[in-house]
Amino acid sequence: MIRLVIVDDQALVREGLSLILGAQPDLDVVAELADGAALLELLNGEPGVADVVLLDLYLPGEDGVQILRRLGNVKVLMLTSVGRAVDVQRALAAGADGFVLKDASGLELAAAVRSAYAGVTALSSSAAQLLWPSPAGPPPDAGARLRGLTLREREVLTLLGRGMSNQDIARDLVLAERTVKVHVSNVLAKLAVSSRTQAALIARDWS
Repeated sequence: MIRLVIVDDQALVREGLSLILGAQPDLDVVAELADGAALLELLNGEPGVADVVLLDLYLPGEDGVQILRRLGNVKVLMLTSVGRAVDVQRALAAGADGFVLKDASGLELAAAVRSAYAGVTALSSSAAQLLWPSPAGPPPDAGARLRGLTLREREVLTLLGRGMSNQDIARDLVLAERTVKVHVSNVLAKLAVSSRTQAALIARDWS
């Protein structure tokens, strides 16, 4: 069970996220907090109470990135409603384990939490677009590269596009995690991209 703390200054957002994520069988929302001070008090008072913190970027007082720099051994997934590429870059540079926008679906948010917990940098599709905007059209050879994937590699790519970690993919496809890592590496090499997010964006353009 992944223990999750939600930090957002809007009560309606906190409650909505808690309902959506708490409905997942492997996620347990242990606290809903309104600001960074309350988060620091909780984590300092009860070390180990949370596995992942879903932390709003724009908070009253210190913003999410400032709070992030003061946190200890906990996975942090940054959250905001309107993001910019510089926001994503600043959060990741400060040590965030992922970045999601509030327009993400419930399934995408849950997948991002699982990825962050598993140690895989988690970006929602809209956050990824901020870093790697889609071109006016897909690369002229993208179709040929996709056709060069094996059936298993296509399955792995589809699950990458859903924000799933290697561990989740291994469980879904009934494979060893080491085997999934090999498939992911092959997918990135065949598509000539440097990250799993870029690969997922190509798949989206050609879906």
